[in-house]
Amino acid sequence: MWKIGAAVVAAVLVSSFGAVTADAAPTRTAESRVPAGRFQELLVPSSMGPIPVQVQWAAHGGSAALYLLDGLRAPADHSQWVSDTDALRQFVGDNVTLVFPVGGHSSFYTDWYRPSSTNHQRFTYKWESFLTRELPAYLAGYGVSRTNDAIAGASMGGDAAMILAANHRNQFRFAGSFSGFLNPTFPLWNEGMRAAMWDEGNFNVDDMWGPPGDPAWKRNDAVIQAAALRGLPMYVSSGNGVPGPIDASRAVGDTANGMGLEAMAEVGAEIFRDRVRALGIPARVDIGNGTHTWPYWQRALAAARPMILAALGVR
Repeated sequence: MWKIGAAVVAAVLVSSFGAVTADAAPTRTAESRVPAGRFQELLVPSSMGPIPVQVQWAAHGGSAALYLLDGLRAPADHSQWVSDTDALRQFVGDNVTLVFPVGGHSSFYTDWYRPSSTNHQRFTYKWESFLTRELPAYLAGYGVSRTNDAIAGASMGGDAAMILAANHRNQFRFAGSFSGFLNPTFPLWNEGMRAAMWDEGNFNVDDMWGPPGDPAWKRNDAVIQAAALRGLPMYVSSGNGVPGPIDASRAVGDTANGMGLEAMAEVGAEIFRDRVRALGIPARVDIGNGTHTWPYWQRALAAARPMILAALGVR
């Protein structure tokens, strides 16, 4: 289903934004060749092998960037932000480069201890290293700043975005979580993650952060790391599991599943909201009706857009 959607999106992008191409590496003159406002596909070297990255270059050649992270079912051939939302249209006139890392299926965009032992994974996920070292260094060859970036993610990508921002304040100027699970150390949530990751690719959560109680769990918990986010503009959104008009056209089974997942996301958002309030840290936290699905995250991105542009100094 997603491959068909990607093909349609590619056709639209070719007609609207110009040809979709792939580059193995930038050259010294790459910055001058970046087609302002155009969509492009890159192939970026990493310790995990070549990683596809889709980009929409800043409309006027600016250096600011917004990284957008997918959810647990991240496809291998495109970003769902490109195929399932209007993110490209939302920022098409803005002087900020949109960066869509492709892949990361069940990865939580983190550095794993070792390859997953339950699905014969041939390499170790090192997504934090990629997103904060390898990819920024590569994009710098195209004139993209390594210190004036924003990051946001949906579902799995939500907590990841907050944690990456907390641990790499020299890179990120804004963090956003849309229906993210912001408190993975919450009692029994590790088992919920285990079940979800097993269902989505037979991944073993113990190979990611170790067993419960391992320090990696606390390092990757946005509630626990909230103090590290002080001074950073943040936008956190979540539904409460109650379907709204957006859900009317969806299958009953999909809506029911999205209701349960969003109820969990709401708990995490509320805990995070209470934690930052207790610490005296400003953050915009919006919770309302809605389920765990892309149309809500598209709406959340639109709500966050003014904050993102302001944080990056984009006019």
